[in-house]
Amino acid sequence: MPAPKLLIVEDDTALAELLEYRFEKEGYEVHHTADGEEALFMAAEDVPDLVILDWMIEGVSGIEVCRRLRREKATAHVPIIMLTAREAEDDRVRGLETGADDYITKPFSPRELLARVSAVLRRVRPALAGQSIEVGDLLLNPVAHRIERHGRELELGPTEYRLLQFFMEHPRRVFSRSQLLDGVWGIGSEIEERTVDVHIRRLRKAIALENAPDPIRTVRSAGYALEPV
Repeated sequence: MPAPKLLIVEDDTALAELLEYRFEKEGYEVHHTADGEEALFMAAEDVPDLVILDWMIEGVSGIEVCRRLRREKATAHVPIIMLTAREAEDDRVRGLETGADDYITKPFSPRELLARVSAVLRRVRPALAGQSIEVGDLLLNPVAHRIERHGRELELGPTEYRLLQFFMEHPRRVFSRSQLLDGVWGIGSEIEERTVDVHIRRLRKAIALENAPDPIRTVRSAGYALEPV
């Protein structure tokens, strides 16, 4: 299972180095910048699994970075934890209303931030935290790289596995072909959109069981979604 990717946006060099060291020690892939504009570029180039974002940074402010990340399709659902020395309730509310998933004020313990990051990832991306995901009669164990339906182990190819995992991390949400390409194959992939349909067909065949409904819903002119059945 790939390491969760963190983007740390922090202009306090000593704090950034400490956080980078602590998270890498815990098995995270860490990228860092002190500049808001660069943070937006980095997030667009390689979408992180979570952003740790300081409110007061160089260039574009942290609150504006948060707003723009939420506005862009590729990063709209990336979890964001904001760091700030601001303690006023209005500031905390503003950060959360802008789209932050959590909020921690300085000074703080790196151990506390590690726990917050782990909690957010467990909530929004269970597989990244090593937890099994259950959607209807489907069960995915990311550690064992195993998928079961009605207790029966399924045989999936690597692309179909990633595709199903992506769907299971976002049940009921409709994804267009381009969104699936970005989420499963990666942004900038040169694979054609119609290839998605081929893998959807393969995935449907791989998870089909006699007398069991198809959990993959086709939404005309919109894309596909995974429904609990």
